[in-house]
Formats: sequence, structure tokens, C-alpha cells
Amino acid sequence: MSFDFSKLLSVAWGGWTTTWPTQLLALIWLAWLASWVGASFWQGRTQKQVMTLESGRYRIPILVGGILFTPWTAEVLGEKPLWVFSNLAVYIVALIVLAGISFTWWGRLHLGQFWSNTITHKEDHRVIDTGPYGIVRHPIYTGLILGMLVTGIAVGTVTAMLGAILISLGMWQKGRMEEVFLSKELGEDAYGAYCRRVPMIIPFLSPR
Repeated sequence: MSFDFSKLLSVAWGGWTTTWPTQLLALIWLAWLASWVGASFWQGRTQKQVMTLESGRYRIPILVGGILFTPWTAEVLGEKPLWVFSNLAVYIVALIVLAGISFTWWGRLHLGQFWSNTITHKEDHRVIDTGPYGIVRHPIYTGLILGMLVTGIAVGTVTAMLGAILISLGMWQKGRMEEVFLSKELGEDAYGAYCRRVPMIIPFLSPR
């Protein structure tokens, strides 16, 4: 019996990645992912970081959410969207996603060498409270959560929306762990005061 590669390809490239209008959102996220990974080499030396077992508290929901969010899960399950957005609505969603992605890049560039994909204490680490970090304490998570949630709604499948919610919860948990870690590393007087002054994820809300 010969293996049907065409079926494998249809699954690999199926789902909302090949369905207009959500294909546009898939291309935006793929471009962001490629640029984000490509820039991961630009970071300072790590002095201390959270242990791997502890990081499972945020990694697991993000991993599970990521699997559900991908178009291949819906393709394998034969899931159909609950609704289909018009072209105009998807263009509006795409602009919101681009705004979220731009906010993540503003945060990352503003952090410079202090950025890390994990919870770490970099050499010469200090509290950054300017630029996007004067608006929210975790602008990268803010931008990603915004983009993920509106993408999940635009895709319209239960798995995509559930995946976006799990990823968002994982990022919120990571942000909380980051703050406990940095309060110990940088000092309650410095980082704790920052937390009492600036909202965590959602701009203009009361801090904490």
C-alpha cells in the first residue's frame, strides 16, 4: 500500500491557513513568528532564571493552547467555523492583529538585551518603566493576547478560540511568575513600586 502524500499535504496546509479570509491572519502570524525567532539571538547574558519544572505552570497551557489554536487541529477534527467574517471584518481584525504585533515589537526593542523568552535575570538588569512599559508592565503579552483573541474569534472554530484563551491564560500566569521573580531579584522597593504604579496587562486599569 502506497502512502498518500497529497492527503498529508492537505492536512499540513489545510484549515484556516488556506481559507480566505483567515489566510491573511495566518500569513501575518507566520511573518511575526519568523521575525521573532530570528531576533532571539539578540539578548544579554543570563545571570539567573526560573527552574524548568516551575515554568511548566505557564508552558503547559501555552503548549496545549498552541496545539488547539493551529489550523491543523480543526482540520484533523473536521471542525467547521461557527461563523464566517466578511472581507471588511477580516481587514479590521488584521489591523488589530498588526497593532498587537507592533506593540510586542515595541516592547521587545525597548527592552533590548534585557529581553528573554524565559523568566530570567540578565546582567545589569534594572526596572524598565519607559515607553510601552510605562503603559503596561508586560506589553509583549498585551500585544500577543490581543492578537490571539481576535484571531481566534475571526477563525470562528471552538478549538481556535479555546486555544487563544489558554495561551492568554498561560501568558498571564507567566507574567505573574515574572513579577514574583523580579521583585526578589531587583528588590521590592524598585520592582514592587513599579507594579503599584503601572497596570499589568490591560492599559488604564488600576495596577495590581
